[in-house]
Amino acid sequence: MSGFFITGTDTGVGKTCVALGLMVALKKSSASVLGMKPVASGCVRTDEGLRNEDARQLQLLGDVSVPYVQVNPYAFEPAVAPHLAAAEAGVVIDPASIVKCYKMLARSADVLVVEGVGGWKVPLGDNYAVSDLALALDLPVILVVGLRLGCINHALLTAQAIQRDGIRPAAWVANQLDPDYPMLAPTLDSLSDRLHMPMLGYIPFMQIRDLDRIAACLDLDSLPV
Repeated sequence: MSGFFITGTDTGVGKTCVALGLMVALKKSSASVLGMKPVASGCVRTDEGLRNEDARQLQLLGDVSVPYVQVNPYAFEPAVAPHLAAAEAGVVIDPASIVKCYKMLARSADVLVVEGVGGWKVPLGDNYAVSDLALALDLPVILVVGLRLGCINHALLTAQAIQRDGIRPAAWVANQLDPDYPMLAPTLDSLSDRLHMPMLGYIPFMQIRDLDRIAACLDLDSLPV
């Protein structure tokens, strides 16, 4: 079993789009795939409990039917930073519980795509952040760069933090958020020259998400074996 940890330069940069697109691309390459979103805020109440739409999509796209609570063991209703939502709910996010769910899922697929929450240094608790979770899972990281004003600075700082934390950077993805983003080609060149990791793909702006199209934008050959 292998896997990847999807992180981003910020919240709302397309981590879920990339995670789902990567799952589709891997499935087309004949790999069995499962998705996981260990921590999610902004969940809705259902008869089955709190559910997060992104986590639900990751669950449904998997090749094997697995319980939602394994895909998303920590779900919180407020759409705020997870450590704040957890504190409000009186819950402590336990990394060991996440690793346990990860290992259960890992038995059922060739590749496990794990989506983080927010950005790389978003706290999950006291002295514990998303970066520590990626380290605990020991997965190479795919960095999603949302192409919008300030993205070069955010991307370089995040990449620097990933490397400084001793995590294996696998690749980066450019995801165009603004249909009229200026200086697109020079921005991509600047990022490619400075990120020091392979580029998995460039995803153009899409008014409606098309997972097959996103998958076609990703070059699996750029990923570590």
